Amino acid sequence: MARLDIVSPVFNEAESATAFAAMVADLAAEVMARHGMPVHTILVDDGSTDDSVARLSTAFSGSWEIVRLSRNFGKEVAVLAGLDRSSGDMVLIMDADMQHSREVSLTMIGELVANPKLDVVYAQTDRSDTSFRRSQLARLFYRLLNSGQRFDIPANAGDFRVMRGFVAKAFAGLREKRRFNKGLYAWAGFRQKAVVYSVPPRRGGVSKWSRLSLIALTVEGLTSFSVVPLRFFSVSGLMIAAGGGLYGAKILLEVLFTGIQVPGYPSLLVAIVVLGGFNLALLGLVGEYVWVALSESKDRPVYVVRDVVTCGAAAEPPHVPDRIGA
Repeated sequence: MARLDIVSPVFNEAESATAFAAMVADLAAEVMARHGMPVHTILVDDGSTDDSVARLSTAFSGSWEIVRLSRNFGKEVAVLAGLDRSSGDMVLIMDADMQHSREVSLTMIGELVANPKLDVVYAQTDRSDTSFRRSQLARLFYRLLNSGQRFDIPANAGDFRVMRGFVAKAFAGLREKRRFNKGLYAWAGFRQKAVVYSVPPRRGGVSKWSRLSLIALTVEGLTSFSVVPLRFFSVSGLMIAAGGGLYGAKILLEVLFTGIQVPGYPSLLVAIVVLGGFNLALLGLVGEYVWVALSESKDRPVYVVRDVVTCGAAAEPPHVPDRIGA
């Protein structure tokens, strides 16, 4: 009998634990009734500092397990840890903060079951109510990411998706240390379909994504999947060099044919400031790319598992060296 695995990263979600467990129970019952698939839930505790694990252990029923990581590795890595534990015929990835709804999950599962030609169905957030400035910045970000690529990273699509088991295994085989899941999903390919949805308000707690975290994730995506920033500085450098050459020729001609005395200090100061600023910016950008390459070259595991709390027919762990996510 085919089985659906639900993978949910958890970080300080004690306030929503009871509601999330009830929602998953309703979802599991509906999936069993509609498609005849039992559901196994894999919760990945990403170093929570509250009593999320205790509340989830008490609230959950049926077949479930909680993978506790040794510290906070980030949501992108927690999703990977859950996929490593999964062995279902289909895998649904959803957050535990109640912003990924039961109804949308059932819609995506239904789309995947009904169409054997599909491999992945993902939820695409409706951003029609987003401010003009944020929407334009998001559009620019995705345009930069997709520039020159042989694949497109869909805008406003995150981890909320359902995929077939072989797709989950293929994605889990991508062992990048510095992970940008949106790009990795698109890079892996497969036949995908979007389902547009509106994000409901949180039931409790606050978002774990600060502005600095979002900026860091943006830089992660650009340095992992785009060479456009480097090319921008390369083209800018050539343009500045050409402009400097033309300005130098103009000064030389003025001195030779008109005898005009050229003021040196202001022009020299402007050239130093402009070129110095560009050099520092380029040096910082190159440093970001070097740091990504250095991180990938280190032989560290992607994550470390502290322990696994199981109940019901828990999935057998895959063969992972030392069980630490190498």
